[in-house]
Amino acid sequence: MSNPLLATQGLPAFSQIRPEQIEPAIDQLLQDNRDTVARILSSLSTPDWDSLVAPLEEMNDRLSKAWSPVSHMNGVVNSDALREAYNACLPKLSQYWTEMGQNQEMFQAFQQLADSEAFAQLDEAQQKVVNNTLRDFRLSGIALQGEDKQRYAELQQRLSELTTRFSENVMDASDDWQKSIQDEADLAGLPPMALAAAKQLAEMKGKQGWLVTLDFPSYIATITYADNRELRKEIYTAFATRASDQGPGKGQWDNTAVMEEILTLRQALARLLGFDNYSEYSLATKMAETPQQVTDFLHDLAEKSLPVARRDYQQLCDFAREQHGIEQLEAWDLAYYSEKLKQARYAISEEQIRPYFPLPKVLSGLFAVAGKLFGIEISEVDSFDSWHKDARLFEVSRKGERIARFYLDLYAREKKRGGAWMDDCRVRRRLDDGALQLPVAYLVCNFNSPVGDAPALLTHNEVTTLFHEFGHGLHHMLTQIEYADVSGINGVAWDAVELPSQFLENWCYEPEALGLISGHYETGEPLPQDLLDKLLAARNFQSGMMMVRQIEFSLFDFRLHQEFVPGQTDVQQLLNEVRDQVAVIKPPAFNRFQHSFSHIFAGGYAAGYYSYKWAEVLSSDAFSRFEEEGVFSPEAGQDFRSYILEMGGSREPMDLFIAFRGREPNVDALLRHCGITEENA
Repeated sequence: MSNPLLATQGLPAFSQIRPEQIEPAIDQLLQDNRDTVARILSSLSTPDWDSLVAPLEEMNDRLSKAWSPVSHMNGVVNSDALREAYNACLPKLSQYWTEMGQNQEMFQAFQQLADSEAFAQLDEAQQKVVNNTLRDFRLSGIALQGEDKQRYAELQQRLSELTTRFSENVMDASDDWQKSIQDEADLAGLPPMALAAAKQLAEMKGKQGWLVTLDFPSYIATITYADNRELRKEIYTAFATRASDQGPGKGQWDNTAVMEEILTLRQALARLLGFDNYSEYSLATKMAETPQQVTDFLHDLAEKSLPVARRDYQQLCDFAREQHGIEQLEAWDLAYYSEKLKQARYAISEEQIRPYFPLPKVLSGLFAVAGKLFGIEISEVDSFDSWHKDARLFEVSRKGERIARFYLDLYAREKKRGGAWMDDCRVRRRLDDGALQLPVAYLVCNFNSPVGDAPALLTHNEVTTLFHEFGHGLHHMLTQIEYADVSGINGVAWDAVELPSQFLENWCYEPEALGLISGHYETGEPLPQDLLDKLLAARNFQSGMMMVRQIEFSLFDFRLHQEFVPGQTDVQQLLNEVRDQVAVIKPPAFNRFQHSFSHIFAGGYAAGYYSYKWAEVLSSDAFSRFEEEGVFSPEAGQDFRSYILEMGGSREPMDLFIAFRGREPNVDALLRHCGITEENA
């Protein structure tokens, strides 16, 4: 029987995937894999790469290619039937991976390979695969016996279900809230593009007037520009209380108990494996060696940033009071008056420069930047099997040879998970028949869709987001490694995985690159020099406040997973403690930020959110080489491609960074790029 999830060995056949087919197709694949494992182990005499590792890689890649489009569609075109099928498969996949991770015979075969003379004949990447696999066996409870082994399987299965429920609750709570507005005066202050988008959204829903929602483009436009303070308060309250016990939807999709159980089970999992807490367990696969290193790093950054952050906040309060008569800034006022202060100080706003960043120009410029830096060409594929009319497909080539492909899905819509992300669709690897499987990536954002005849117009922040995700994509697509487990972003320490993405953001501020990515959507006129000067001058506006906000999230996440005691730790109280230490802004008591903190409760950043700040140190220091040699230095670009992008997870990230930069990283470049200096404080 053919498997509908493997209809093509090239690209996924999204249109052929039916929710009712998913569970039986996954069941078939899991059984096939179990049979394959039994066959490999029964015929194994002396383990080597070809008899042990290669067939397991082939088997796992087959499963990955089947599950990838299902998981992707669940995030971007969610439906009740698809969600039900997806959730039905999660416990089966969790059980399968637990079985694989606790297969004693397989573990012993890998250990035998690692101890053999044949191991020395493997190349560096192959050795990394074997060593990583042995590490992962230990982290999967290979040493557990009897009831403990069963307990591990139960914990993993339940955590898989809970993290998915957390994400679903956030999506459902976000989709539920919307506000229909009949009087345009209530939306005074909103830029024309935001008004047109709200009008178009109402029309799509068959409503009169304008529609404001919690989709990020709608939310951020309203909270930043709406003169109506009550409207700002209303949408802030709805956004800040999603999936919680507070706000307009209180209790309906409440993640309180979900968070509590996730944290409880994570601590139990860590203890079962011999770690004191989940933060220690998390660091087993990261660059940082101890929890103390992480907290010291964050507190050091906070100490350097807080004086600048306090100055930023005081200036905002003074401005709101002196210029607008606001004696007490509320949470729903911060973005609004920050934007007014930015305009007053630099005579520039995101909306003012939006017309200069039409999506077609930004994309062509992004591809040109990547081409100059890394010697690649990118072209669009006109016809392909898609999940939505907004999705697009591109090919990446080098010297006329195709080396990768990627999908783009850039616009916000209902039943699509919020935020922006890159995920892998196919990984680069050498197949059994000698052919090379090329990498394929998904790149997803949530921008405003085009309004009327105009193309989608991006804010500079959105341009930066697109560059960020494309940096992740390049890490996946430009790899030269041919073993799946260390190809692309696979096997890369989590606190180094943000290096390429944050690195690429730097070109959004470089005049030479801005000339490529900007052009007025009506006239084609490049971003005028005066606006460019203002954009660059405003780059570090409130950078101190933004820095300590990220440190707040990072410390909260790390301490929560380090200190959590079931039934004793009050999550809100711990967050308040962190805010007392490092925050300059205290949200209102009803704020439930943690209830929609999907990065740590539904993503891969549990006890790892600090990775964003650590990778910023790496990316700023890496970019400083381009500042020294030229922002389009072919030598620096080739070295970054060779040492960082092409190597995947085949070597330790610190070794690769030193190979590129000539030394270990330091924090100075990050602080300089952010304008966090003693004189600025």
